[in-house]
Amino acid sequence: MPRSVLSGSINSPKVDLIVDLGNPFLNLTFDGFLKIGTVAAAKVAAEEAYYVVKRGSLSHHNFEQTLKKMCKEGAYWGTVAGVYVGLEYGVERIRGTRDWNAMFGGALTGAVISAASNNGRDKIVTDAIAGGAIATAAEFLNYLT
Repeated sequence: MPRSVLSGSINSPKVDLIVDLGNPFLNLTFDGFLKIGTVAAAKVAAEEAYYVVKRGSLSHHNFEQTLKKMCKEGAYWGTVAGVYVGLEYGVERIRGTRDWNAMFGGALTGAVISAASNNGRDKIVTDAIAGGAIATAAEFLNYLT
């Protein structure tokens, strides 16, 4: 009986930009900000490109709005990533181990970002839980590769 096999691999993109700020904490935080901020800006660009194709036209006003949205989303995502990377690094330095630091960093990041958004106590707690869960899941995915 004939058999067919589908084989392939997906490699994640590797982007390295080295900016030395003289401190490992600052270097990691800035690196996270730049990389994830760039991802967010690219996400907005892709979404807006879809809408331009759907509408069939691009106006100067829409282009300006797209650029503003790219900057806003990039700054927000980059800030969240920078806070997360910085907190995870700090937790690792304080605890002296690399086991559940992603969960602690994610939980602290969720709480800090939520508190900075003037959310109530219950929302801060649920955002901390979500942040810890997301960071832990991402860490588990890293172990699979």
